[in-house]
Amino acid sequence: MDQSPESPMIVAKDLTRIYKLGPTDVIGIQDVQLTVSGGEMVVVKGNSGSGKSTLLALLGGLDQPTGGRLRVAGQDLQKVTRAQLNRYRRDVVGMVFQSFNLLPTLTVLENVCLPALLAGRPIDKVKSEALEWLKLLQLVDRLKHYPGQISGGEMQRTAIARALINKPSVLLADEPTGNLDSRNGMAVIELLAKLNRHLKRTVILATHSTLADPYATRQVFLKDGRVIENGPGK
Repeated sequence: MDQSPESPMIVAKDLTRIYKLGPTDVIGIQDVQLTVSGGEMVVVKGNSGSGKSTLLALLGGLDQPTGGRLRVAGQDLQKVTRAQLNRYRRDVVGMVFQSFNLLPTLTVLENVCLPALLAGRPIDKVKSEALEWLKLLQLVDRLKHYPGQISGGEMQRTAIARALINKPSVLLADEPTGNLDSRNGMAVIELLAKLNRHLKRTVILATHSTLADPYATRQVFLKDGRVIENGPGK
C-alpha cells in the first residue's frame, strides 16, 4: 500500500451505489463524502435501509461503487485488479457481521486461523497468533468447541479474532451487536473500543443502537443513502 503516515485512512468523494431493480433505480448510498484518519472509531448511525451496510460493503471491497471515488489505506478500490482486491480484503480490512458467519464444521481455533491459512501463512505461526487473540478475548477455554456449542457473545468474539488474524489496518463491523443481548452487546462494543484505543485499529462500526456512542471519536448519520450529519462523538 502506498499510504504515507499523514494520509487519511479512508477517503470517499461523491461515493454512490445505485442498484438496478428492473426499470427502477434503488439508491444504496448517494454522494457520500467521508474522510477517516487512522486510529479513529467512527460510528455510522441510521435506521434500516439508510445505507449503512452498503457503505461498509463498499469499504470492505465486497461491492463496487457506481459513482464517485474511494480510497482505503492508499488503495484506489476502483482501479484494483481482482488479485489486488483479494489481497485487500484479506490483508487490509477485517469484517465482523451481525450473523457471525462462522463455519459450523470448524472449531473456534480453526475458524480464527482460517483466513491466515488461506493467505498461505505458516500454520505454527498462525496458531500461535490465534491463541494470543483468543486469550485476549477470553476464549481459551473454547478452542475446541464448535460454533453451535458456544454462546452468541462468544461467537461474536470468535468472529472478531478471525477478523484480526491478518492484522488489518481497518476493522469494519456491521451491526455486530444485532443478534446479542444487551450485556453481550456491551461487551462486544467495549472490546472494539479497546482495540481502537490501545491497539490503534481504525474501527468503522455501523449500528442503529446507542451502545457505541460514548466510545465514538466521530458519528456519521445516514438517511436514505445520504450523510445528513457528520460530527464528533459524544
